Amino acid sequence: MPRTKKSDTNASEEPKAAEQATAPAPQSQPQQRSAPYNHIFVGQKPVMNYAMSALIQLTQAGEVTVKARGMAISRAVDVAEIVTKRLGNGVFKVKDIGISTEVVGEGSEQRNISSIEIVVGK
Repeated sequence: MPRTKKSDTNASEEPKAAEQATAPAPQSQPQQRSAPYNHIFVGQKPVMNYAMSALIQLTQAGEVTVKARGMAISRAVDVAEIVTKRLGNGVFKVKDIGISTEVVGEGSEQRNISSIEIVVGK
């Protein structure tokens, strides 16, 4: 049998609304980004994800820095090549490449990890 009174449905919904109103809202602070907006850190995601992100940053900023460490270095090189050759239609080029070694860990677990920075722009 269909309900004809709206007050029956509203009465059951009111306590839920009251519970939601009294519950404190979770306080989240916006995260501060320590790196510039036009830096892309390459990790384990598919190459095209990073390439599309780099292309978007290039159209907005005109220059992007692709960074990677360790095993992701080859993926960062792939990103730079895809952006310059395939997606950029010859508009963008590699401006600068920097390589370095970072020391990671402490004490007996200290080790060296290679890193690369590739600057792509117009």
